[in-house]
Amino acid sequence: MPKKLYKVGESSIHQSGLFAAAKIKEGTDIIQYVGEKITKEESNRRALEWEESARKSGDGLVYIFELDDAWDIDGREGDNPARYMNHSCDGNCEAINYEGEIWITALCDIKKGEELVYDYGYDMEHFLDHPCRCGTKNCIGYIVREDQRHKVKKLLKGKKKKSSKGSLKKPAEAKKRKN
Repeated sequence: MPKKLYKVGESSIHQSGLFAAAKIKEGTDIIQYVGEKITKEESNRRALEWEESARKSGDGLVYIFELDDAWDIDGREGDNPARYMNHSCDGNCEAINYEGEIWITALCDIKKGEELVYDYGYDMEHFLDHPCRCGTKNCIGYIVREDQRHKVKKLLKGKKKKSSKGSLKKPAEAKKRKN
């Protein structure tokens, strides 16, 4: 039996994380992301339900991976240590769909003890709902896939300019200043 390449541990990014239990070579398939195979309709229902709950609890939002146009995998169900992997704007791993199986693969050589992280690939549509805590040099403070980060930076820069002009003040703050 092959040696297990990962272990769950305490993460500085977000509570628990997945860590290299041994040196891992670039291109190595580390762990399969497994769970319950669900329809897109069920996936959307669960995601909305969890989003509401996560806003209150601060827990992770969704552990659902897209398989194809009809199916997703709910990684919360069953034995799935891969669900502990955190997002990083400078990931050392990537998720690859090999004909209906999601595998986490090393993007580079990884040292024993290093946290295994990947870019979650979130669209920028609801970026304010997904703060990022990875702290890397490329981090913009939100979990957004790499090819859309420049758009978010531009939006945030524009927001800061408007804020300094007073147009984004909260109504309560505006009233205080009038009095």
